[in-house]
Amino acid sequence: MSAHSTNAELPIDAPDRRRLPPLLRRAWYGLNQAFRRRIARTGATPDQFTALRCLREGDRQGLTQGELSRLMSSDPNTVASLLERMEKAGWVERRPHETDRRARRVILLPAGRRKYTELRTLAVALQSQILTAIPEQDRERFLEHLSLMADACRDAAEESIPNSKTAPRSS
Repeated sequence: MSAHSTNAELPIDAPDRRRLPPLLRRAWYGLNQAFRRRIARTGATPDQFTALRCLREGDRQGLTQGELSRLMSSDPNTVASLLERMEKAGWVERRPHETDRRARRVILLPAGRRKYTELRTLAVALQSQILTAIPEQDRERFLEHLSLMADACRDAAEESIPNSKTAPRSS
């Protein structure tokens, strides 16, 4: 490689180039482990926090398990198992959907709201700490780009599923 060439001139999968999959995995794994350790004493998991957050920020009448799976970017079976544990803890309740006999609405209970508030404090502190790795003036742009990457990854995954039924994305 000449003194004037840059990593951008290398093939996208070159060993000397930063590569998207290992960087995303390393970032996700590190964030997940850091959060898992910080909330260990609370009796909750990072996925449970994500579910609580989605329910807290979602429809006040509750979300269907399918809606929750999509919002969490998770597998429906994984979410069903997660909700079973959260229901036993008294954080959520699953009720029959009022119009769709096949669906169940997940309702956030008062104990779940309290647990969310406890976990949110720890999540915000961790996110603030991690974002200090990026200059303050670049943080919002970084998050915008990361959101674009997440959407592109989701779109690529949906392209590979024959006859996938996806809701149109809003601009």
